[in-house]
Amino acid sequence: MKKPTVLGCLALVVLGVVVLALGGCGSYNRLVGLREGVDRQWAQVENTYQRRLDLIPNLVRTVEGQANFEKGTLTDIAEARASVNQIKLAPGQAPDEATLQQWEQAQTKLGGALGRLLAVSENYPQLQANQGFLGLQAELAGTENRIAVERGRFNEAAEAYNRDLRKMPTALYAGMMGFTPKPYFKAVSGSEAPPKVEFGFGKK
Repeated sequence: MKKPTVLGCLALVVLGVVVLALGGCGSYNRLVGLREGVDRQWAQVENTYQRRLDLIPNLVRTVEGQANFEKGTLTDIAEARASVNQIKLAPGQAPDEATLQQWEQAQTKLGGALGRLLAVSENYPQLQANQGFLGLQAELAGTENRIAVERGRFNEAAEAYNRDLRKMPTALYAGMMGFTPKPYFKAVSGSEAPPKVEFGFGKK
């Protein structure tokens, strides 16, 4: 009688291990998919911010042609853009929280410099009549709106991944499998609106 009891206990242990293993595989595969979704959405965030960076040289060249344009404003733009490029991001994956904060601070500084450039530009009637400048201004406004959309989508993807990461029994072994929480974009004071792009048309 003892022998079947021991075998029965062993069978239950083996069955439990198999169930846990299968559950672990399922959780692993699900987390991989969610993490890939976060990284894919991060690529979209990078693309929209890169679009803003790409517009800046043309914008600067346009305003540089105006006599006596405030050189300090252009210097601020150049320095802010350089600070963004100095931050090293791992290709193909969302950054950790510390890197994201550093990167976002640099992007916020650049956005502020762009806002000041556009505000100063209102003092130059020739710029207000320059079709090339107006086209760049429209592209920049569209890009700022797109940035807000992609940031929101990134946060949604990160939330879905983080929520699954905290569920039981996944939470018991997710860390051992190399899965860690993803950071969110956080609101910065004034970030609810894109840089000022109004040029005061019609003002005298």
